[in-house]
Amino acid sequence: MQERASGILLHPSCFPSRGGIGDFGPAAYDFVDFLTEAKQSLWQILPLAPVGYGNSPYSGLSAFAGNPFLISLDRLAERGWISPDKVASLPDGVNPVDFEDVRAKKFPLLQEAARTFLKKADPEAKERYEKFSWLNGWWLEDFVLFAVLRRRFKGVSWNEWPKGIASREPNALDEVRKELGDEVDVSRVIQFFFFEQWRALHEECRSRGIRVVGDIAIFVSYDSSDVWAHPELFRLKEDLSPEVVAGVPPDYFSKTGQRWGNPLYRWDELAARRYEWWIRRMQFALQTCDIVRIDHFRGFESYWEIPAEEETAIRGQWVKGPGEHFFQVLREDLGELPLIAEDLGMITDEVVALRERLGIPGMKVLQFGFNDAGAHIHLPHRVVENTVIYTGTHDNDTSVGWYESSSETARKAAQAYFGCPQDGMHWAMVRAAETSVARQCIIPLQDLLGLDSNSRMNIPSHPEGNWTWRYQPEVLTTDLAHKLAEITEVTDRVPSGFGEKSNREVGENFAA
Repeated sequence: MQERASGILLHPSCFPSRGGIGDFGPAAYDFVDFLTEAKQSLWQILPLAPVGYGNSPYSGLSAFAGNPFLISLDRLAERGWISPDKVASLPDGVNPVDFEDVRAKKFPLLQEAARTFLKKADPEAKERYEKFSWLNGWWLEDFVLFAVLRRRFKGVSWNEWPKGIASREPNALDEVRKELGDEVDVSRVIQFFFFEQWRALHEECRSRGIRVVGDIAIFVSYDSSDVWAHPELFRLKEDLSPEVVAGVPPDYFSKTGQRWGNPLYRWDELAARRYEWWIRRMQFALQTCDIVRIDHFRGFESYWEIPAEEETAIRGQWVKGPGEHFFQVLREDLGELPLIAEDLGMITDEVVALRERLGIPGMKVLQFGFNDAGAHIHLPHRVVENTVIYTGTHDNDTSVGWYESSSETARKAAQAYFGCPQDGMHWAMVRAAETSVARQCIIPLQDLLGLDSNSRMNIPSHPEGNWTWRYQPEVLTTDLAHKLAEITEVTDRVPSGFGEKSNREVGENFAA
């Protein structure tokens, strides 16, 4: 059983790094310093995948690859792969992320650095690169070719590529590998850069006693190397287009539901293969982080199946998922798994029973607790120990924004529950979460900073303008760290040995 702990939710893209987007450079290590000073032993991130549609980390181009935008050019300059002057010419870290600008300005510099590496890397660096490529070839080779082809065909979905390439005819793939070999090599080096830098940052967290909470979505994007490389694992038609897609029915977030568009799995085929693809995915995730939050956990019990031709999620049906058998097989191969189940939204007794039988902690969100009496399960007096409690998540408004935009009834309920604290309702919510019996407590950085709706990360069902927020460099003050540390100490959320190096090392180069 894990000890009581406290942490912060913040995606690396939110760091005030140079280059138009947060990265694994100096600002990331400053944040780790802040976590240490604030006695926070958990750092929750969003998926690290290369972003696809809508620039969402939940619409990744791969279940395994890393987002090149998160690579620190400063670190590459220190290694000699790019000129420091070129890095210094990029925008500073004070503005929201402009993804198109990042693609136009930062990505070419990453390609330049990769070409320099291929020409000038010393034997020791080349050996690390070759080892990484060998250990990860099972996913890497499909992805790097996919990434190059996607750029070659100007971002159109893989099913619109020439037929021989879309259907992965061996001769067609051999031809494009030969034609695009140099670009594929560059793409492979960029992935090497990503995982070397992430591993170093992860090691730094470990050396401080900070565990990284990673995040994987149950479904993968249709326009991804995974579906292109393994179409037999997904519900596709003969022309390789989706037969049915994932989503959720109408709920708190949307009157028409959410049509995510992810292809659904052929769970029978996956089961026949003893969930090999999923075992590799989970093993890989636990080498890139310490705890895995599974987004849309309820889909393992039942998932919302939408005919692909439907434009909304209204017309669909619940279909039974793989259930407990899936997790039994994973545990037989991988042992006990440090998981968090995202079990928000339309949750049935069957979903709760599955999670409880598996012993996986679920989530509670304070903002949800004031909608009606039935939502009181999200409030501290109803929370159980095997829970991760949040003030809000990346899909919610900030706590300040939520309070300001809530109905008068909800605000009065919050005042009755929390009182009217002098330092703001967001701090009352932080204290309530921290003092709860939930074993783990995670607070979005925006709530610690008392930011309003202008700083929220994502608005579900609104595809434009999300994932762009970044904090200003000066906001991580010593006073803020000490205030949070005092709350963390008095609520017994500083684990024994905090600040001491973990015995479990980060997996070297993410071996299969």
